[in-house]
Parts: sequence; structure tokens; C-alpha cells
Amino acid sequence: MKIISIITPCYNEEASIAECIESVQKIFREHLPGYGLEHIFCDNCSTDRTVEILKEIAAKNPSVKIIVNSRNFGILKNTYNGVLAASGDGIVLFLPVDLQDPPELIPEMVKLWEGGYEIVYGIRAQREENVFLKLARKGYYRLLSRLTYVNYPPDAGDVQLVDRRVLEAMKRIDDAQPFMRLMTFDCGFRSIGLNYTWRARKHGKSKNRLSHMLDQGMNGIISFSGVPVRLALFVGILIASASVVYAMIVTLLTLTGHVKTFPGVPTIIAALFFFGGVQLLFLGLIGEYILAIFNQVRRKPLVIERERINFE
Repeated sequence: MKIISIITPCYNEEASIAECIESVQKIFREHLPGYGLEHIFCDNCSTDRTVEILKEIAAKNPSVKIIVNSRNFGILKNTYNGVLAASGDGIVLFLPVDLQDPPELIPEMVKLWEGGYEIVYGIRAQREENVFLKLARKGYYRLLSRLTYVNYPPDAGDVQLVDRRVLEAMKRIDDAQPFMRLMTFDCGFRSIGLNYTWRARKHGKSKNRLSHMLDQGMNGIISFSGVPVRLALFVGILIASASVVYAMIVTLLTLTGHVKTFPGVPTIIAALFFFGGVQLLFLGLIGEYILAIFNQVRRKPLVIERERINFE
């Protein structure tokens, strides 16, 4: 019997845990009776009853496995640590506990996987969220798709079913800041997408704050693209060239008497502010790459676990 592993990160999701587990169990009972289920919950040190509820369910259901972290390590590291613990033949890399990515996709994903595709990814064709966030996300992922060297479909979501071969390839990528959404495509293999609607949350608010989303977004660009640094180089060359031309023109106009010294002071001040801003911008950009290198060479573990349940 083939086993399907499903990874679900969670943090203070006591209102959604039971519904998530029951929804997945129902889908396997009705649509995937010939497959084994390994549902791994990665808890990021919740402060509510999330872990307590998970332990109660896991005591009766061995297919529910739990990893509890010693503190909150962020959603990316937390999820990837759960992926590394998966033992299935096929692995759903991310299924949110709030079910915004619907588990109803899984049977069709398994069908395509059995048909020979090593990566089956969901495409968020529709989004049930406010217009501002919808446009911001679409804009970012289209930008990421254009900048990265990986062949990445712009609306591909985090919910992806990958073959065991893909997971083993991912394990060979030693990345301190894993960005799984692109990591799977970086490995290659045959892939296919499924359209679906990204649903609104049923319970509570998302724990993924704006600052976290900005950090994740920057991580995706820095990890899979060298375009920003090259762009900084080209813009720097362009501005330096323009400055030389401007200096030559001003010198020529001054020597011919068309420009006096004092009237040029505002131009100099504006130029100083402009070039100072450009330098700070590019220093910050280079700093992001240096920070990524710093995190990589420190060799810290992805997460520190407090306990594992049902893995034995």
C-alpha cells in the first residue's frame, strides 16, 4: 500500500485543528481507500490548546503525527522540517490547517501523480480575499516568475504533491532559508498544475503577519535570482555615466558664460540627495544577499524540536 504524507504547519489554531483532520480523513475514506495516510502537524510552539487537541486525537489515531517546536521558528522552516520527516511515497508539502487550500484537490493530485507526474501543483486561479492583497500577491509572484532562473508558474500555490524522488532531491539542497514553492521546480522533474479557488479562512485571522510575508517574499527573490544585484550594477553604471555627461555640460556652459556658479547650488543639493538615496538603496539590497550568506554559513538547525508524537 502506498502512503501519502501530508504536512500541516500550525500555530494557535485550536479552532481549526479538528475540522482539518476530519476533512482529510473523510477524503481518504471516500476517495483514496487504497492509500495509507500520514498526516504530520508541525506546531510552532502554540500558546493555546492546539497541541493538547492534537495529542488527544493522535492518541486514538496513529496516522496523525506531531512535531512540537521549542519556539516559533517561522512558517517556512517549520513546514520544511515537517517535510523532511515525511516517510510517504507521495508528499503533500503544505496543507494549511485553515483549509484555504482545499484538501479536495488531493484525490485529483494523486491521480495525476500515479499517471507519471512527479510534481503536481495547485494554481490559485481565484482568491477569496480583499482586492489589495489579491493584487499585491499576483504582482509579486509574476515579478518572481520573471526574475528567477527557475521555470515557475506565477500562480502556483504552496499546496504541491511531489514524488519521493523529488523529496530526496530537495534534501540535497542545503538551504538555511528554504523556499519550497520554488525549490520543487528547481529540482526539475515532470510537473502539471491544477486550478482551484483559494478560500477565505473560516476561523480567526491569519498568523502570517505583513512583516512575515515581506520577509518570505524577499527570501524567494534573493534565493532564486541574481537579477537585483545585476540591476544595481547596471543602474549604477547608468547613473555614473549620466553624472559624467552632466558634469561636462555644466562645465561647458559655465566656461561660455551661460551658467553662473550660485544658481547651480540647488542642482548640486538635489543631486547629492538623489545619489545618496540610490547608494543606500543598493547597499540595502547587497545587505540582503550578505544576510542570506550569513544565515547559510552559520549552520544552525532548521528548528529545535521539543517532542515528536507517533513517529515511533
